[in-house]
Amino acid sequence: MKKAQCAASPAKSETPSSKRLRPADSPGTTSPAGKDIADILESIDKRLSSFDARLSLVEILHREFKCLRESLEFSQQQVETLAAENATLRESVKCLTENVTQLNRENKKIKETVIDLQARSMRDNLVFSGIPEAAGEDAEATVKSFIKTHLKLPEDTVKNIVFDRVHRLGPIRAAAGRPRPIVAKFGHFKQKEHVKSRGRELKGTDFSVNDQFPKEILERRRVLFPIRRGFIQKGSRAVIAVDRLYVDGQLHRYPDITPWLY
Repeated sequence: MKKAQCAASPAKSETPSSKRLRPADSPGTTSPAGKDIADILESIDKRLSSFDARLSLVEILHREFKCLRESLEFSQQQVETLAAENATLRESVKCLTENVTQLNRENKKIKETVIDLQARSMRDNLVFSGIPEAAGEDAEATVKSFIKTHLKLPEDTVKNIVFDRVHRLGPIRAAAGRPRPIVAKFGHFKQKEHVKSRGRELKGTDFSVNDQFPKEILERRRVLFPIRRGFIQKGSRAVIAVDRLYVDGQLHRYPDITPWLY
């Protein structure tokens, strides 16, 4: 009986103090579960720090975007203002262009009217070219003598010719130069046409008798003469009336050659 009690004595029961003194539960050690929580908390802290940094960057980007948007809105307003001003300027330029075009048309019309009036004022004039010039000459007597001698009109007809004015054109030239032409203004248009019709008598000579025209019309006639000659060579009947070319009774116009007809 006593031996059984002695054999059982080594298995003593644990006391509270013995539990606290276990190596695994000593103050200097950490359980695996606590370490995992610390790592998680540290990871969360790092992520929060990273998030704060990103949030700060987002705020900076937001401010820059806001400034950029305001700048773009201001630029858009300027563009709209410039577009409105440009539209106004384009309209002004359009009006000015139309006004200039109208003024050019009116100016051309006025110029043509002046040229026509000049031509009408010269309607009764003939220009005699090639007649020798003498000092102190009587231009009217010189013309009448020329008409009688070279145009072969009867003396009585020549005596009845009435001139309003007869004179040489331009300043006196050197003695060796070509004589100045004589302009004769007839008192009667029919007498002028009669004398002009005798111009065929001067063919092959150095003399000529022609209508007087303003400088502008003379330049136009110089342009038309080669064209008229070409039509005549083709067998057509071509006539120049003042500054217009008629071929077989039809008026011929060329935009590049006869702009005065447009």
